Amino acid sequence: QRRLVESGGGSVQAGGSLTLSCVASGRIDSDTSLGWFRQAPEKEREWVAVIYTGGSAKRYADFVKGRFTISQDNAKKTMYLQMNSLKLEDSAMYYCAAGVWNGDMWTTRQVSDWGQGTKVTVSS
Repeated sequence: QRRLVESGGGSVQAGGSLTLSCVASGRIDSDTSLGWFRQAPEKEREWVAVIYTGGSAKRYADFVKGRFTISQDNAKKTMYLQMNSLKLEDSAMYYCAAGVWNGDMWTTRQVSDWGQGTKVTVSS
């Protein structure tokens, strides 16, 4: 069983930056991928970014390309999401996720473990 703990959320003005972290414990092997989803109030959970822990492959949702960067430190079992040029619509609860990724868009059905979430609020 994996445990995922997020941190780094907070309040920021539009155009600002935040870095989210996710510390993973338990079985994180080379077949595991880690990533981020987000969910705004009254909206469905949507995929943001994913990275393959066994290599350097990563992928982003179109709405964050060029603004967000996902990275990992395997020695620390920690994944990061650097978020720049934040927009009002980026406000949401951000969830760290672990599961299997086939290289395409990542879906909630491919996620086996979730973190508790960290809240990001972007204001004007």
